[in-house]
Amino acid sequence: MKLLRMRSLKHLFSSSKLAVKDDSTCSSDHSSVHENEMKNETKSVFPSTQQSQKPAWKCFSFDEIYDATNGFTKENLVGRGGYAEVYRGVMKNGEVIAVKRLTKASTDERKEKEFLQEIGTIGHVHHPNVSSLLGCCLDNGLYLIFAFSLHGSVASALHDESSPLMSWKTRYKIAIGTARGLHYLHKGCQRRIIHRDIKSSNVLLTADYEPQISDFGLAKWLPSQWTHHSVVPIEGTFGCLAPEYFMHGIVDEKTDVFAFGVFLLEIISGRKPVDGSHQSLLSWAKPRLLNEGELGKLVDPRLEGDYDITQLKRVAFAASLCVRTSALWRPTMSEVLEIMVDGEMTKESWNLPEEVEEEEFWGFDDLECEFDSPNSTSPLNSISSRSS
Repeated sequence: MKLLRMRSLKHLFSSSKLAVKDDSTCSSDHSSVHENEMKNETKSVFPSTQQSQKPAWKCFSFDEIYDATNGFTKENLVGRGGYAEVYRGVMKNGEVIAVKRLTKASTDERKEKEFLQEIGTIGHVHHPNVSSLLGCCLDNGLYLIFAFSLHGSVASALHDESSPLMSWKTRYKIAIGTARGLHYLHKGCQRRIIHRDIKSSNVLLTADYEPQISDFGLAKWLPSQWTHHSVVPIEGTFGCLAPEYFMHGIVDEKTDVFAFGVFLLEIISGRKPVDGSHQSLLSWAKPRLLNEGELGKLVDPRLEGDYDITQLKRVAFAASLCVRTSALWRPTMSEVLEIMVDGEMTKESWNLPEEVEEEEFWGFDDLECEFDSPNSTSPLNSISSRSS
């Protein structure tokens, strides 16, 4: 098993251009071709989405993370997903970390491969709205190490009864920051990354409530010459899956755009993507999105009307475009940011042809009553302090 890991890791380093600089530090090696492509694709109107310095990450020893988590005690367990557990830890220098460990029960080679692929995907990503990898450990198991998120995930901040009410100002900040992070993955990163599992429990919050996209276990590279991936099996979180992905396994940037639209509706309403009665947030929200006079009914009643109406109109309009059934008629993340921040919100330019208008919203309710996806990940898989 250890030999398999080392061979997989060597292949990973060679295929993803990651090179070990010394015994303790690893960093990404960008080719000039990829750098030029990235510069051409990233728009200057989004300075916060541009590539920053080359990220560097450390190869931790097992003793370091064992001591930091106090031997992986239950008291430090803050998250659990389908094949991994997340522990809070404190390094000797006082740095608080989150350690994601492949569980011993996960002996499936496919899960090991996915875990190593996650290192290759997130290992070279560097953006303030994407969770940064601090390092990894391959001794006595497989481990990824991240900075710990003080305020947990957006899901916990929105839905946990013990969490304080999230203000509109904070919600808008989270919506914009998450959009910038997703735009970076699609356009600003050295390779196109499709996250495949954008949802509130996979967006973490820093000390100042800056959102960071996390959990790249399902993420896929999309080569520049490819229009999409065809993926089997279908994995993700039900209620957030784009129709073309759920029905045909087609994955591209618009798959993430759809999920981001559901995320925006959750931010606005304070409702979960699927409630206890199996009603989808999308089917509940669609009549309110179609009638601008009812936009106020979309808003979380706990806010008691304390929100910016102009910002609400922009975010709600962006959400309505993102959740369109046809991927062809959804916006890119560049266009989403323009709509939500300060671009001209010319709704007429987004009008649909009459022949597709009737099919614009796709209901999940009937399917949800019959199907509870075994691939849906628990909110506990977030690297957070409140996810448990």
